[in-house]
Amino acid sequence: MRIFEQSFKMALKSIGNNKLRAALTMLGIIIGVMALVILVSLVNGATSTVRDTISGLGTNVITATVSDDKGYPVSLDDLDGWAETDKIGQIAVGEETSATVKYDSVSSTASLYGTTSAYYDVEGLNVLLGRYIKTSDVDNHTNVCVINETAASELIGYSDCLGETVYLDGVPFTVVGILEDDDDSLTAMFGSGSLVAHIPYTSLVRISDSVSSKITSFYVSADENGTLDEAETAIETILYERFLEDDDAYELSSQDVLESTQNNITSILTILLGGIASISLIVGGIGIMNIMLVTVTERTREIGIRKAIGASRGVILQQFLLESVMLCMLGCAIGIFLSWGTLKVIGVVVSSLNLTFDMNGLVVLIAVLFCFAIGVGFGLYPANKAAKMKPIDALHYGG
Repeated sequence: MRIFEQSFKMALKSIGNNKLRAALTMLGIIIGVMALVILVSLVNGATSTVRDTISGLGTNVITATVSDDKGYPVSLDDLDGWAETDKIGQIAVGEETSATVKYDSVSSTASLYGTTSAYYDVEGLNVLLGRYIKTSDVDNHTNVCVINETAASELIGYSDCLGETVYLDGVPFTVVGILEDDDDSLTAMFGSGSLVAHIPYTSLVRISDSVSSKITSFYVSADENGTLDEAETAIETILYERFLEDDDAYELSSQDVLESTQNNITSILTILLGGIASISLIVGGIGIMNIMLVTVTERTREIGIRKAIGASRGVILQQFLLESVMLCMLGCAIGIFLSWGTLKVIGVVVSSLNLTFDMNGLVVLIAVLFCFAIGVGFGLYPANKAAKMKPIDALHYGG
């Protein structure tokens, strides 16, 4: 223990006597650590935001898409009947198209959804004023619409606009509800479709040439006492029998697929960026080995004197190896501190985007262990070179 303490003090003194050289030597480690910690933290922060957005879309929903109805097209009556099946909660239509929406002299393009009453609960919508589409609206092809806050403010000029008439592709519709803007939706995330209008599905069929009464896609929620997997199994059984046992005639997907894809992308990015940062650390380690070889050459006479008075090979090895490790760990500590500061600054800059970048404890631990391994790996050769010196050769070199 005493020998280790002496070696530690000598290593610390050696670093202190060459402050500028030590700082420049540690620079590669500092940059490598910052690259590793900051890049991975940025990926994790962005991933967390995307994950929250996907969660906001609701993971308790299955999207069914029919590509070949085999001569048995799906109707609204079919969906109402299927909704009574055990393990299935509600089933809703949500056909989307675009339309020109006009109020007085103001006109714009809006995302137009043809829906049923169940769509409100399936998609977790929130009506601020008025009401949503009713079953009677769908049955009677009523020309009523529910618009979002943005559409109300940009077209009509105020939010409390119930009873006003807007024109969708030239057809008059009465506003019966105002929807809360969905800032967590994927559409909002990518900055498109800010104007939204929901009308009865049957009304959309009548005014749009691109939408037919043959339903090609719909949304299924799980029963409150069931799970999404059970609901998916139930609706898959129905569709499999409906379309003559051809599972290529339809496709089922859920938000779980998005989460799985996002997790895979995140893992790939983390490994890729971590690998790039690791290369920076290895380059820093080469710098450590280079300066340690210079240090060994400069202190050859000291090594000879210490060996002449009884210092063993292990003691010399320990001294120089400890100095290499200390250089790496000091660089690591500085790099972690600078990473923390940089992430705080980035967090302030992007605060308006609702992004948070926190230092990941696991990444910090990996950085510390990696730096320690670099200190040992790249310091071992110079330390071993010093330890293998013969006292007479070392003293002669010094003379």
